[in-house]
Amino acid sequence: MKITVYEKRPYEEKIIQQFKDKYNIQIVSTDEILNEETLSLCKGSDGVTTLGYSKLDKNLLDKIKANGVKFLSTRTIGYNHYDLDYAKKIGFKVSNISYSPYGVADFTVMLMLISIRKYKPAMWRQNVNDYTLNGLMGKEMRNLTVGILGTGRIGAAVIKNLYGFGCNIIAYDKFQNEEIKKYAKYVDFEKLLELSDIISVHVPLNDENREIINKNSIAKMKNGVILINTARSELANISDLIEGIESEKIGALALDVFENEDEIYHHFFSLDIIKNRDMAYLRQFPNVVLTQHMAFFTDSAADEMITNGLKSLIDFYNTGTCQNEL
Repeated sequence: MKITVYEKRPYEEKIIQQFKDKYNIQIVSTDEILNEETLSLCKGSDGVTTLGYSKLDKNLLDKIKANGVKFLSTRTIGYNHYDLDYAKKIGFKVSNISYSPYGVADFTVMLMLISIRKYKPAMWRQNVNDYTLNGLMGKEMRNLTVGILGTGRIGAAVIKNLYGFGCNIIAYDKFQNEEIKKYAKYVDFEKLLELSDIISVHVPLNDENREIINKNSIAKMKNGVILINTARSELANISDLIEGIESEKIGALALDVFENEDEIYHHFFSLDIIKNRDMAYLRQFPNVVLTQHMAFFTDSAADEMITNGLKSLIDFYNTGTCQNEL
């Protein structure tokens, strides 16, 4: 069996070598994305795995298939960078991966704490030896109502993390989780918007949820609401978020994902001009925290991503199916 790994990260090399030795397979790897310029690397491969920056549209999928590839895996949970319907139509077996939700859940709670304790302006002040407290009064989590949009694996883990703080936890999901009812009260979407001091978004990206955070939903929130997004940037309308910050309707905003981040996040631009005006504009607010799509980035999750991505292709090859088949 032969596999081509695109978008290889340095920390994945160890696992790739282990798979070569354990399964006696050939693995070709590159740190480049999969596109027409790098397409030749997968010629003759049975399976291909990528991260989220490779955009597999109809045209590219046809050319990948012409190279003899039968199986595809994305080493991400999200898969909207693949034209999944067309891939399956022309005969590809496709999988995504799953990994422990705790890294993202822990990071989400960290962003909540950074926001309610105003750590960003406090950190700025320390850098210029300003140790005053004026304007830095925070809030205690136990006195707040936290609304969780989406109670899948990550949303559920966030709720369990929050339970120990003693805050009032409410949740919305079309499909309620009986276990989560021990820790949170399910309410409808409108009620969650109305009651929450903090709202954290953990719903999947689909047509129904795209821009679920928008001008209309923000208007129904409390004045000074704190918004957290460690899921997908497309779940919120960036222009409406900016308007909410400018009007002070939104009291604080913490985003680990950002619209049109692909050519910026995970790259080095210390000496360059960042060509994303919304990102540059939002970053300067003292009550806005932007992190570089790193909520997932723990040692455990990194190992699981490459392991599950490769294992899915091997299972496809050996059995015709895999645990994370889409």
